[in-house]
Amino acid sequence: MSTLVIGLSHRSASVDLLERTALGEDGITKLLADTTSAEHVDEALVLATCNRLEVYADVRKFHGGVQELTERIVERTGVALDELTEHLYVHYEDRAVQHLFAVASGLDSMVVGEAQILGQLRTAAQEAREDGTLGRALGPLVDNALRVGKRVHTETGIDRAGRSLVSVGLDLASETLGGLAGRQAVLVGAGSMSGLAASSLRSRDVADIVVVNRTPERGERLATAVAGRAAELAALAGEIAAADLLVSCTGAIGTVVSADVVRRAMRDRGDRPLFVLDLALPRDVDPDVRALSGVVLADLESLRSAVHDAEVARDIEAARRIVTDEVALFLTRQRSERVAPTVAALRARAQEVVDAELARLGARLPELDERSTREIAMTVSRVVDKLLHAPTVRVKELAGSPGGDSYAELLRELFALDPAVTEAVARADVVVEDET
Repeated sequence: MSTLVIGLSHRSASVDLLERTALGEDGITKLLADTTSAEHVDEALVLATCNRLEVYADVRKFHGGVQELTERIVERTGVALDELTEHLYVHYEDRAVQHLFAVASGLDSMVVGEAQILGQLRTAAQEAREDGTLGRALGPLVDNALRVGKRVHTETGIDRAGRSLVSVGLDLASETLGGLAGRQAVLVGAGSMSGLAASSLRSRDVADIVVVNRTPERGERLATAVAGRAAELAALAGEIAAADLLVSCTGAIGTVVSADVVRRAMRDRGDRPLFVLDLALPRDVDPDVRALSGVVLADLESLRSAVHDAEVARDIEAARRIVTDEVALFLTRQRSERVAPTVAALRARAQEVVDAELARLGARLPELDERSTREIAMTVSRVVDKLLHAPTVRVKELAGSPGGDSYAELLRELFALDPAVTEAVARADVVVEDET
């Protein structure tokens, strides 16, 4: 069995395509069910965020797995295969592990270093476990990815990358508006990025911060934290009319701030300009807002190229080193675990031979006393252990290298080990782990 990931993200697809392939909770549940019902797939996890849709699977065959996962994504998203194919990426085995660890660390995010992906991956794992699609094959991989992501955020300053993006956006707003001190801002959304934007606005002496959110309780909490006030979504046009700056960052699928709402707000402003900063993906703000007189719109795609920070670059490089080291450790451990049942089966086979020969010896020499029989048995067992020690230790070491599985196959062939026995040992290991 091998790990396969197939998906698309901001790196491979346009914002428009990402918006069309976005899945809600019900869509994720159905895609999990569709995927694990496929012939070549045993386990699966769906990671669906605002800027990616990925399916991680434990597959029996590479080509069969790729075909089945692609078909399921096409069926569930409704996007035609011809349109989707050129934007899909495929990672297999070692590369799949590296990709997941990088995703969990925020290295593959639109806003590099954002920590929200950790929570999204944790939620995806929980959903897959509840649906019974995440087990012994993918479960440890996902758990390790979550640990690696947490380590990266703890040991590096990669979170600064997200702060830099917000900072660049607000710098541009300040330049356009002639400064932010004393200005009024409307903030749509109350998530982690919105919280970062709110604190940045307050540090720049913005006079009034109004938080607009679909969930009033969350909006109230963020507004209180930055000494601002909360407003309902229905009042958005009126709040924009009184503001100088609109910042939007929600996790919603589809447009949150329509061109019509902004157009109505601009009627009551006179010649006063409005700067709109869209930090969401998929986009919160209708791109047609850009055509409205007096409105300047900046979004993630236009801001990302403006982020050049040597300190952030060092943090990203440190994060990549951690991911590289962790991938190597995980793969070495995984390959060693794969060969363990073969080694155990070999030792079990050797013990069977020893027991059979000792029984034959006892039948031929019934006059042997108990002490002599015991000494002979211990001597034979020591000889067998010493003969097996070097090859079994060496095969475990070799299993940690690329292509290490072939050494276990060679061992099974050389010693004529019954595959059913090896499989039985592996199943016994699973039972022991479950009981502990």
